[in-house]
Amino acid sequence: MSDTLTSPSALSILSEEEQLFRQTVREFAETEVKPHVMEMDEAAKFRPDIVAKFFDMGLMGIEVPESLGGAGGSIFLATLAIEELARVDASAAIYVDVHNTLVNNAILRWGTDEQKQRLFPRMTTGLLGAYALSEPASGSDAFALQCKAEKKGDGWELTGRKFWITNGAEAGLFIVFANTDFSKGYKGITAFLVERDFPGFSVGKKENKLGIRASSTCELILEGCQVPAGNVLGPVGIGYKVAIETLNEGRIGIGAQMIGVAQGALDCCVEYIKERQQFGKPIADFQGVQFQIAQMKVELEAARLMVYNAARLKDQGQPFVEEAAMAKLFSSQVANRIAGQGLELFGGYGYSKEYPAEKFFRDAKIGTIYEGTSNMQLQTIAKAMLR
Repeated sequence: MSDTLTSPSALSILSEEEQLFRQTVREFAETEVKPHVMEMDEAAKFRPDIVAKFFDMGLMGIEVPESLGGAGGSIFLATLAIEELARVDASAAIYVDVHNTLVNNAILRWGTDEQKQRLFPRMTTGLLGAYALSEPASGSDAFALQCKAEKKGDGWELTGRKFWITNGAEAGLFIVFANTDFSKGYKGITAFLVERDFPGFSVGKKENKLGIRASSTCELILEGCQVPAGNVLGPVGIGYKVAIETLNEGRIGIGAQMIGVAQGALDCCVEYIKERQQFGKPIADFQGVQFQIAQMKVELEAARLMVYNAARLKDQGQPFVEEAAMAKLFSSQVANRIAGQGLELFGGYGYSKEYPAEKFFRDAKIGTIYEGTSNMQLQTIAKAMLR
């Protein structure tokens, strides 16, 4: 396997601790995840024992302070973990990504001390999280959501449906966004911490997807779901801020997924072209092929540095929203180009499930869609430029 991360330009921005962490996650991905990737993709189901190992390794509380049972790490370390897992299987990376960058991050930023003390010992040891914002009529227009929340006695009652919720089949805790006062528009939106066993809550249809098939994507059904008052995340009516700020960090995670997918696609492509014979020699000997893989590496390195830069800025408390949008946009474009070109270099075999090229191709596409489409990233970048 080729290893772009051992190039001087990439190594120069990784500390010894970060390199060791990256290598540990890579070895885990190769030994514990890779042998089951094709089986999980075909079954469209992720192995529960691997999710349990994510928790055992401390990968589900990377940014959570040690005082709350986490690793006390950084978004940069989370980025490295997501990237290395996606290099082997994008579905594996998504479990770690959503749990860390969306769910844990939102609770750390907006949760009360009581909520943190109550949830984090569980969130870092076995309780999987999910983030429920999307609805059929509110994708890019996230604040057009119709899920409503009504005050009932000492608590709240939530009614509505959520769609395309990652980790939905397995999660035990859901951050659900609902509107408490439609007359206030998006300023009525509030975030709620909903546990799976709350009355009135259920998980509906699981989507049969093109890519990231082993990652569950489900409908959530709230029929008068009873939520205690102590489970409001952030002040009432501030849910739009919770959503925006959380998704800003989440885009770094998606960028990490995409550079991981791109690296995996490039790795298998380089390995294949060294073996594939045409006209009496390996196709890697043809200059036209060499130029293609060289261009792939250039674009991947550029995307990786953009993602790493956004993560570093976030860790340093610097503005990072524009950089995260650019990293998410470009890394998803690069992943699609590399996965597509790599598949073509496999020839007919690329279209077969006998080789991993077609899976990387399928897994790459989602990067241009979820946690903000490419057009929405362009809008964010343009607004930052024109303000």
